Order: sequence, then structure tokens, then C-alpha cells
Amino acid sequence: MATVTLSAGPIDYDDTGGTGPVVVFGHGLLMNGSQWRKVIPRLDGFRCITPVLPFGAHRKPMRPDADLTQRGVARILADLFAALDLHDVTLVLNDWGGGQFVVSDGRADRVARLVLASCESYDNFPPKPARPAALLCRVPGGTALFAQLTQTTLFRRSRQAYGGLSKNRIPEQVLDDWFGPAVESAEIRHDLRKFVTGSPSKAVLDSWHDDVVRFPRPVLLLWATHDPMMPIAHARQMVGEFPDARLVEVDDSWTLIPEDQPEVFARELSEFVTTTGTTR
Repeated sequence: MATVTLSAGPIDYDDTGGTGPVVVFGHGLLMNGSQWRKVIPRLDGFRCITPVLPFGAHRKPMRPDADLTQRGVARILADLFAALDLHDVTLVLNDWGGGQFVVSDGRADRVARLVLASCESYDNFPPKPARPAALLCRVPGGTALFAQLTQTTLFRRSRQAYGGLSKNRIPEQVLDDWFGPAVESAEIRHDLRKFVTGSPSKAVLDSWHDDVVRFPRPVLLLWATHDPMMPIAHARQMVGEFPDARLVEVDDSWTLIPEDQPEVFARELSEFVTTTGTTR
């Protein structure tokens, strides 16, 4: 794993390398690049980059003054693109949707395509099942308690928590890797708290969304049909708002399509990248 130091702090990332189309994968809260462990091996010929964003599973704390709000982390993504000199990026988001705010922030010049896959949208930041955790992190000692809850079977397997993200059983060793840093480090918990409590108001989110759907280049909406956290109605509405968007509905999956339907995800992503141009 490599590290790039940005103005917000160090960001670890994996990079498969090569000269093929560049695909940058975001990830969800208390997750990392292993969210894509079933998809990337199916993407022969692509340069796949998976940064570890400061959502609680990162192992290097951000600078104390780092902006870790939704827009702040979108800016971290844009800074990563610049630092690695990436061009014609296909940006893929699943679960966390804040990366789309590179568009509303005027930082999407390096993004050729956008893939929104069962992710936060409209004012669904955070989704309703995650809002109790956000409230808990606002009280003194709440983030440490939240981190400890990740070690319980109830949190890991309940439909109201991480058990509701995937119809398949996410392996314990993967969950251990995702949840361990926040348990072990007060600095990581500090970053986690800043992010979890950093969603703006509905009015601000609505304004940013209006800017996002003006994105003039190709968009793929890849959405789980019966996702309990990210409503399919959002995708069905958004597909008509973007100038150039297509919607693929995925059966037999919840939010983590890369976990439940990796073959479908890889096939649709590959087809999208190879059949859409990068003309600006």
C-alpha cells in the first residue's frame, strides 16, 4: 500500500497500475478498499485505485485541522486525483455518496465518468439506519462507545446495522479490519467523529444535488432494487435529472452490491467504461 500526503493529511491507497482506464473506488463508513476485493480482480485491463478515506477504518490520522465534512472529503478525493496526476477518471461510489460533491464544488475536471451505486443521495446523508450512530457521536464519549459497539455480534449482524448492508455474510476478518482502527486509536476516532457529524442541512444538500445533476459527462446508476438503506426511487428519479445517465437495477442485493453481486458490478462497470467516450 502506498501513501500520498495531501493538505488534509496522509491517504493510503492501493493501485493496480497499468495504462488502462483509471477507475477510483470510494468506500463506505468504517470500510476500506477491501469493499472492492471481489470486483477488482474481474476488471482486467483497468487501473484500479482504492484510497482509504478518513471514515474510521484508516490507520493514519488526518491533520487536526482537516475538514472531514462531506464536502471536505470530496475535496480530499479531488486533491488525490491531482497529486497522482490522474486524468479521465471513472469515479465509483457505493454506500458513501459524498464523492459526488467534487461536481458541486467545481473540482470534477479530472472526472470523465461517474458511477453511483446504491449510495447516499438527495438528503439521505446519512441514511436513516445510520442516524442514531451520528447522534451518539455528538455526545462526549459517544464515539468511543460507538467503536466498542462494532465489536458486538448485534452490530455486525443486525439488519439495523452492518448486517443490513449485505445479503451475504461479510467475513469476520473483513469486519475486524474495518472496525479495528477506530477501536484502537483515539486519533482515528477523532477523525471518525468529525466525518459522522459533518453532514450539512437538507437545504445545503438539495443545493449541492442540483449542481451534481448538471454533470455533463456519462453517469451510471447501478442500484440494488430492494436496498433498505438507499431507496431505488432515488435512482429512478436521478436518471432523468442527469444529461447523460443510464440506470441498471440489480436484483438479489442490498447496499453493498460489490459484496452481493460482484460479477454484475464488474460486468456493468466494464461495459460502461469501454462504451462511453471521454470527449469534453
